[in-house]
Amino acid sequence: MCGIVGLYLKNPNLYEKLGEHLQTMLVGMTERGPDSAGFAVYGDQLSAGLVKLTLYDPAQATNWDGLAHRLQDDLNATAEVTARASHAVLIADTTHDAVANWLRTYAPAIRVMSHGDRIEIYKDMGLPVDVANRFGLAAMVGSHGIGHTRMATESAVTTEHSHPFIAGADLCLVHNGSLSNYNRLRAWLSRRGRIFATDNDSEVAAQYFAFRLGQGLPLSEALRAGLRDLDGFYTFAVGTRDGFAVLRDGIACKPAVLAENDDWVAMASEFRSLSALPGIDRARVWEPAPAVVYSWEAERMDRAA
Repeated sequence: MCGIVGLYLKNPNLYEKLGEHLQTMLVGMTERGPDSAGFAVYGDQLSAGLVKLTLYDPAQATNWDGLAHRLQDDLNATAEVTARASHAVLIADTTHDAVANWLRTYAPAIRVMSHGDRIEIYKDMGLPVDVANRFGLAAMVGSHGIGHTRMATESAVTTEHSHPFIAGADLCLVHNGSLSNYNRLRAWLSRRGRIFATDNDSEVAAQYFAFRLGQGLPLSEALRAGLRDLDGFYTFAVGTRDGFAVLRDGIACKPAVLAENDDWVAMASEFRSLSALPGIDRARVWEPAPAVVYSWEAERMDRAA
């Protein structure tokens, strides 16, 4: 089943409340996904030359400060790290590729959950309220975020199989539904250089959109290409550096609700996750149409069939 949520704040005065509202929305989807949960939060943009990576240690044995010091010495870069439960956020004045290559040698067990200059991704097994509290979601600040509660159907229940899945710098995806052609599509993408971390069908969708974006397509065109190449049932929410986008398949059997007022835009699998948002009584509420891309970026909204 699974539940997905997204919240984009138009009013900067609400940025301090992003985590609080996103947690309420996420917990509201508990019945649709009690196996695991995860979320992406977009905070302040880093200064030029800096990169931010969210890291995950499955063994929870890493000395994060020690890792940052070793990275500084080996890459001749400055690095600072902030631990949150099993995850840590590393900010360094080098590139994502340099850090990722260094990790493969020095700390190959560590997984990169996200990279970019705004995004942080946290995900884990357990009830959504426990996962949110584990990482301190309610206190997080930012302009927008997306989240997912998982009822596993296609692959194992692990932290790695939880959503969101990264799809590129400051780009991630959450998915409600299932894909029927993901094994064939994974092989097709693998032959074109895409590397997978799990056997999850949703990761295939994330990698597919990353591939299309790498071909130079804008996000809306990459999503529309998915309507042709992704078989199955889906509602996707895709987080970007400046907002988020929503896409349902051509039948749209997976539920989704959108709401918008002067202060925010929000989406969820069911209205109950939107019901506690401030000003919901002033919001326009509607069901997104099948096979239509909805996107909000920097207060610009596009809809295109």
